[in-house]
Amino acid sequence: MAASAGTGRQDKRIMRTGLEGRVALVTGASKGLGRGIAAALAAEGARVAISSRSRERVEAAAREIGAAGAFVHDSADLDAVPGLVSSVVDALGPIEVLVVNTGGPPATPDPLAVPREQWDDAHRTLVLFPLALIEHVAPGMAQAGWGRIVNVASIAVREPIDPLVLSGVHRTGALSALKTLSRRLAPDGVTVNTLLPGRIATDRMIELHGSAEAAQAAAAADIPAGRLGTVEEFAAAATFLCSDAASYVTGTALPVDGGALSGL
Repeated sequence: MAASAGTGRQDKRIMRTGLEGRVALVTGASKGLGRGIAAALAAEGARVAISSRSRERVEAAAREIGAAGAFVHDSADLDAVPGLVSSVVDALGPIEVLVVNTGGPPATPDPLAVPREQWDDAHRTLVLFPLALIEHVAPGMAQAGWGRIVNVASIAVREPIDPLVLSGVHRTGALSALKTLSRRLAPDGVTVNTLLPGRIATDRMIELHGSAEAAQAAAAADIPAGRLGTVEEFAAAATFLCSDAASYVTGTALPVDGGALSGL
């Protein structure tokens, strides 16, 4: 950067997120990635509403991270989406930032042995739920001329992960839908992006590997960065996509994976 005239000091510019006072809804935010994103947005001054199907967990998380509101909602309950949105709007005002985070479906060693009910459940939570939320918040964002929509998916949409066929199939479908929506909403100042987490140190990652030690050992062996990512590192990427600084970034899928993806 150029030095300031007459001082010899650098003109240090700090990126401002523009999130102070913005109303944000983060789903699946009682723990893990959703909680981390909600905490990061709250730290930037956003008025954050968080949702989860567990009242006890979501209310505890709201107190701990300084969220402005806690709401009970199960992502499989599509009929309750209008009520969730209305409750947030009534409590905090129009939703300007939407982060859709949904828990992953169970791992399935044999993709041909997955019960049809699990396919239906995954489609409902990973495809229909994000679209239902966007249907109810995007018009207000477009009318205001500003909005940020971020969906949390998985690197499995780029490179299949054998035990995660349910996640890979349905999150890929959602990615396609959101790409289409990003083009439609861009003229109205609304961005639509997807985050692709790799191996982040969450309870789910530990569960998939059997223990925290096993998860870290596998990461050290398989990931170029040589470790699991942290929730805070992932949340930083989400915060950027929700910020004013990301106003020209839309329709993209951003990996946060320590270099795990090998394809171009």
